[in-house]
Parts: sequence; C-alpha cells; structure tokens
Amino acid sequence: DCAILIIAAGIGEFEAGISKDGQTREHALLAYTLGVKQLIVAINKMDTTKWSEDRFKEIVKEVSNFIKKVGFNPKTVAFVPISGFNGDNMIDASSNCPWYKGWEKETKESGKTTGKTLLEAIDSIDRPERPSGKPLRLPLQDVYKIG
Repeated sequence: DCAILIIAAGIGEFEAGISKDGQTREHALLAYTLGVKQLIVAINKMDTTKWSEDRFKEIVKEVSNFIKKVGFNPKTVAFVPISGFNGDNMIDASSNCPWYKGWEKETKESGKTTGKTLLEAIDSIDRPERPSGKPLRLPLQDVYKIG
C-alpha cells in the first residue's frame, strides 16, 4: 500500500545512497516495480547535520528528481526530516527545526493534506480499494500430492 524510504542525511551517506549503484535508488525503484503507488520519504539523522535547512532542501530536490524518473509523483510524497535516534518528528513535532513548516501533499481522498510528523504522513495514506466482492485469487508456486 505504501513505502517509507528512509534516507540518511549525513554528509557522504546521502551521496552514497543516491549514487548510480546506491541503495536509495535501488529501494525506490524496487518499491515502484513491486506496485507500491504511495511513498513517504523520511530524511533521517538530521541531528548529525545540526538540523540544516539547506541540507534538507538539497536532499528533497535530488530525491524528488529521482523518484519522478522512477514513476512516483513528488507532489504526492511527504518529505519529513527526522531523527530516529532522538525521536524528533516521529510522533510529535520537534522544536529542533523551527524552519520546518511541515509537509504538504496531494491525495485522492481529500485533495491536499498537510502535517509535520512521520506518524501524520503515515495516517495520510490513501486507503487502497480492496476487491472483497470479487473471487479470491492466490499465486501458487508448487503443488504436492500427499498419500
């Protein structure tokens, strides 16, 4: 239904992940290839950059350009600066980044949605349509005859 792409904001860490053979690129491409249509980007380790607004904007710009090439629409993606180690912007808004006014994204259900934390971004995910009134289909890998 949704993928959360965790990106390390540390100097060198982000660059390694977004490089030609980096795992950030690989994971975004893999998520899209597997049919994930909704994405949240959590920019982690912001505490190691002293909550630099410039670093956050740089990462948002580069990641937006890349995920657009993959197939995601950056306007539907929430970019959230976090510090997982300290719990900043995970559940409650952090006072460590007064420059951060929050994320805004387009959704099918409510048009535009805004928030500040990772939890709010998760809660804003559009609920996928479940084909509960249709026949059940299961992929089979192998069939065993017992007895």
